[in-house]
Amino acid sequence: MCGIVGYIGNKDCVDILLDSLKRLEYRGYDSAGIATVKEGKILCRRCQGKLKKLETIIKSEPIAGNVGIGHTRWATHGVPSDENAHPHIVGNIAVVHNGIIENYLSLKRGLEREGARFTSNTDTEVIAHLIAKYKELPLEMAVSEAIKVLRGSFAIAVLSSKEPDKLLAIRKESPLIIGLGDSEYLLASDAPALLPYTKRVIFMNDGEIAILKRDGLLIKDFDGNVLKREPMELPWTPSMAEKAGYKHFMQKEIFEQPQAVANTIRPRLDFKKRCIHFEYFNLSKRQAEGIHKIWIVACGTSFHAGLVGKYMIERICGIPVEVDLGSEFRYRNPIIDKNMLLILISQSGETADTLAALKEGRKKGAKILGICNVLGSTLTRECDFLIYTHAGPEIGVASTKAFTTQISVLYLFSLYMGLILGKVNKEEMDGHFKNLLRLPHLMEEILRDAHKIEALAPEYGRAQNFLYLGRGIYHPIALEGALKLKEISYIHAEGYPAGEMKHGPIALIDEDMPVVVLAPREKTYPKILANIEEVKSRQGRIIAVAEPDCTEAIEAADDILIIPKMDSPLKTILFTIPLQLLAYYIAVYRGTDVDQPRNLAKSVTVE
Repeated sequence: MCGIVGYIGNKDCVDILLDSLKRLEYRGYDSAGIATVKEGKILCRRCQGKLKKLETIIKSEPIAGNVGIGHTRWATHGVPSDENAHPHIVGNIAVVHNGIIENYLSLKRGLEREGARFTSNTDTEVIAHLIAKYKELPLEMAVSEAIKVLRGSFAIAVLSSKEPDKLLAIRKESPLIIGLGDSEYLLASDAPALLPYTKRVIFMNDGEIAILKRDGLLIKDFDGNVLKREPMELPWTPSMAEKAGYKHFMQKEIFEQPQAVANTIRPRLDFKKRCIHFEYFNLSKRQAEGIHKIWIVACGTSFHAGLVGKYMIERICGIPVEVDLGSEFRYRNPIIDKNMLLILISQSGETADTLAALKEGRKKGAKILGICNVLGSTLTRECDFLIYTHAGPEIGVASTKAFTTQISVLYLFSLYMGLILGKVNKEEMDGHFKNLLRLPHLMEEILRDAHKIEALAPEYGRAQNFLYLGRGIYHPIALEGALKLKEISYIHAEGYPAGEMKHGPIALIDEDMPVVVLAPREKTYPKILANIEEVKSRQGRIIAVAEPDCTEAIEAADDILIIPKMDSPLKTILFTIPLQLLAYYIAVYRGTDVDQPRNLAKSVTVE
């Protein structure tokens, strides 16, 4: 959630650290700071607020150095304040930290009894005091002693003014990436911070300590054993993480979706054999037939994609699917065995609750398939099978192209399994391929009419509550539409199965309550029309998302968002885009921080 950066080399690192932190702003933060070592002293500047404020402070009180660390903090322990901002300095030690130290309070009390004086309310300061406690030891040994008593998740970067030629990085259940430059090394908690400087990276594993020096890199496990790690090349370019003329990253990423979906789909289609091919997922007929049940576990937007996937897999493959939230999964003793497939979905591959579900599934013997967007992330390295979503970097906190590419992958997975199990024949694949190839073009059609949705923002941007209704496979799309609106516009919104409206939400409907209704012309269409009439009879305002031949819904709605006709579960993607645009333009109208909404972070790496 927070952002860590670090640098050691021959350049002055202050501008590099600030630039790298700016590239992590999308993760969400409430304070920022950097520390460097210069002429045997630690120099530190930190403050509550945005990086612009930190830059102003550094301009008036400059610091310099060839080695440094930086941090953007998202509060977990202690309110946002100058004192609670990172880095934390104790003696000759400077520390930045992502994660949560679960036993910090007992450690803090013990250190206070030994005479330590704390100046913040954070759990991170405990780490700095623990390392400083071993001041007679070399830095590497002091760090090793300190982390022995830490419980919880952490990514830590450490500087010492006594050893200014070193930068130490420690990882346990919170991501850290080492960038290999030309006679320099960089450190970051996410790849976009490194892209302008290098694409050669090493993703640290849990239980590793990295010692970065100007003339080399050494990686050890927590027991001190030297590890050999080969760098990999990031597939993204710096320009892919820029706004490219769009007002916000979220807007750019909404409009990138046709290309992202095409990149995700097309390489997997084998036109000659009329089948689906995955690079890192391959099952025999016997293995596929041995799967008696599928679990899908995810959080937030990825959870909604999993709900869509449930409908697809059960409809196409006839395999029962259960979908669960990562934050609930491991605490309820789920019934899993070796005859089940556990599918974990995470854009970042670092979502703490989803990774906890991975450990639970592994312990119980399930086969594990990861669906992820980030090369080299923890999920991609720890699952048995892997399918990448080729969405490119997603910077906006509110996920858009990750969601639609996840649905695309789940549809491909359904067809893949359906073919193996004999539920789909080669002739039927022609129709599926046709829809898959048409999909990006139909998405572009919707985006060309984005200005029509933008025109609705002043009319609905003053509402305080929204209700989103959908049936069947469109219920998760209603959930996702409501989530997007509440995330970035701060309007309270609920997604609901339309058939359940009479069991509670109907009491809320009045002339001030806009109701977004997803009205595909499918078997539940007459039921949806009845829901529309129930809302209208209570003076609710209807925004209908419908196909061109949904005449009754179009005539009954106050405003209508038309999507192209398509006969496929992929139509869920077409219904998604207008809801993303509606949320985006309402947020812009209300003047909220679209890319960095308050209290939210892009990658939730703590429980």
